[in-house]
Amino acid sequence: MTTNGGFEPVFCTVVPPHVLDRLAKNDDPALSGPARRTLVRDSELRGRRRVTTEFALASAPLAKAPSDQPLRTVYDAGHGTALPGTKVRGEGDEPGRDATVNRAFSGLGATFELFLKAYGRHSIDGDGLPLDATVHYDEDYNNAFWNGEQMVFGDGDGEIFLDFTIPIDVIGHELTHGVTQYTANLTYYGQPGALNESMSDVFGALIKQYTLGQTATEADWLIGAGLLAPGVSGKALRSMKEPGSAYDDDVLGKDPQPATMDDYVRTGRDNGGVHINSGIPNHAFYLAATALGGHAWERAGRIWFDVLTGGDLPERAMFTDFASLTVKAARERFGDGGDEFRAVAKAWEQVGVRIP
Repeated sequence: MTTNGGFEPVFCTVVPPHVLDRLAKNDDPALSGPARRTLVRDSELRGRRRVTTEFALASAPLAKAPSDQPLRTVYDAGHGTALPGTKVRGEGDEPGRDATVNRAFSGLGATFELFLKAYGRHSIDGDGLPLDATVHYDEDYNNAFWNGEQMVFGDGDGEIFLDFTIPIDVIGHELTHGVTQYTANLTYYGQPGALNESMSDVFGALIKQYTLGQTATEADWLIGAGLLAPGVSGKALRSMKEPGSAYDDDVLGKDPQPATMDDYVRTGRDNGGVHINSGIPNHAFYLAATALGGHAWERAGRIWFDVLTGGDLPERAMFTDFASLTVKAARERFGDGGDEFRAVAKAWEQVGVRIP
């Protein structure tokens, strides 16, 4: 259960709808066809997620993992849409020949390890939830998603997007939606929805940095690096260091993310711009983490995790609510007037989020 009384019926994808919308309007059917099919599939899945959540139809896991070990299972959809598909690798199995399966398996493990070793959290729900993933979902499916129970990865169309298991932060991003689901349960609309997306970007980035052993200075702070096909003018889906700079392409358009509240985007699309305005709290985290230096998961990440899981973050939290709680958490964990307190407070000031 969540700390705030019930699951929010959220279906979370890593590629924003505005990106797929633009692709769907392209004159080239090789680009528009996969995007249109992905949008239709996502719409169907979003509706199914709402029904299963509201009417308690989602099945509960039958087993729990050992407390300090993940329980991973990877399935192959065989380019169909029936979930979970055929089991192709379980915990303890040796790697096979399918690189996609192996990457998914490793990404599940890396996410489990970061949350356990850095924050003492036992899997997504804090209680050893088994980690399931399905690969090779649908034909040319241009997305990856968390459906409230498991991870699902498309292979991409090969024209714009490559295999969605390539960036480990995409895997971490989607699994963190599960952590949010079981903790703060942030409403998936407007600023709380942008915070929901930002939490996934923050911990997706930390999972990549933890796996690579990078400091905040060494990290690229990109979400989805390696996902865009070679012909696309871009480096990733999003940049936490420089929101709005991830891509600028004739087909995809320009990355619309703002870095500060001065450029906050007001829109009714994408659940009130959850994938767009998440750039603001993303940038605040980057500023705090790089100001502190060292490994970002140790201090800045600890503060963000404390707020996400502490029970005080409202489901409909605004940016100011979250910012205030991070300053409070920095003070409580690291002391009033310390480097952590100053770095976090200054980061929110730099992105234009006022702390009451």
